[in-house]
Amino acid sequence: MNIKNVTQLSIKELWSLWRDPAMLILIVYVFTVNIYTAATAVPESLHNAPIAFVDHDKSQLSNRIIDAFVPPYFLPPQLIEYSEVNEYLDTGKFTFVVTIPPNFEKLTLQGQQPDVQVNVDATRISQAFTGNGYITEIITEEVSAYLQGYKTDTTYPVQLVMRARFNPALESFWFGSVMELINAVTMIAIILSGAALIREKERGTIEHLLAMPVSDSEIMLSKIAATGLVVWAVTLMSVYGVIQGALGVPINGNVWLFMVAVALQLFAISSMGIFMATIARSMPQFGLLLILVLLPLQLLSGGTTARESMPAFIQNIMLLTPNTHFVMASQGVLYRGAGISVIYPQLLALLAIGCVFYFVALKRFKSTIGSMA
Repeated sequence: MNIKNVTQLSIKELWSLWRDPAMLILIVYVFTVNIYTAATAVPESLHNAPIAFVDHDKSQLSNRIIDAFVPPYFLPPQLIEYSEVNEYLDTGKFTFVVTIPPNFEKLTLQGQQPDVQVNVDATRISQAFTGNGYITEIITEEVSAYLQGYKTDTTYPVQLVMRARFNPALESFWFGSVMELINAVTMIAIILSGAALIREKERGTIEHLLAMPVSDSEIMLSKIAATGLVVWAVTLMSVYGVIQGALGVPINGNVWLFMVAVALQLFAISSMGIFMATIARSMPQFGLLLILVLLPLQLLSGGTTARESMPAFIQNIMLLTPNTHFVMASQGVLYRGAGISVIYPQLLALLAIGCVFYFVALKRFKSTIGSMA
């Protein structure tokens, strides 16, 4: 293999990418705006949920319940008419609408258990599930305090002291931003490497390359090198510029050790992208194939759902994919501050899987362009 040929071909790939504005916009968006919005747009905890009340009772107890719903969990409650409930829920103006029945205070003082209706917009699933429990707890506490004349503190036989390691404030965007970056590395690497080969086939320039004194392995390695260089660079800028800069997420470990894992992941994933491009005949076919491959890689690698909660069969199968080891290594370094003595098994696994993918893709690449020659 001639290193000079690989270098020149890699420069050609970079120029080709530079002349593709749609791909450049995609790369910039995924590693900046997408990471920021994914980390901040949908918090796991209840925050500023819009709530309204239909107060048929208009008593001291009902007013006390309404006044108990305060920020930051809920927006200031609004009073609406019963005829407006369906309209506001349909339009999404409120996530929760609580209806307090007539004679609510009277029936409560008589020892009865009047029903309070809670209407929930379940399409906002992240707020609906959590908010329902908050509403139940707040109403129960206010009714109990009103009947007793004072609020009581529940005394437990055991006092639990919680200490959250690596994320003391339990901020969800700390986790979301890093995981979105990990997913972005995989997605963009597959798209860039696969698109580079398909673009050559669609434009007919692959025949020009075959007429030149370059080998199949040099052509393929140049596409992997160009893809890896671009994604590696924007990943590094995203870590410092978006995650640490814009979001203020503290990184506990060595960023450069994480970048080593990124390089190994790019080697494996770019080889996978070229293999997929040899199967697909056009970009639309490649896009459909990408959906079938990318979704299982991201959903079953342990980034979205803990691997321990998956069936043992799925856990063992996913060990054959690079994403699982990349997620384990990235979380170990960025979240827990792990060193190379901890994550070296994942790095070795990434290298081994990458080599397998590379040689399989190279064999398929040779047979594909050989049939074109």
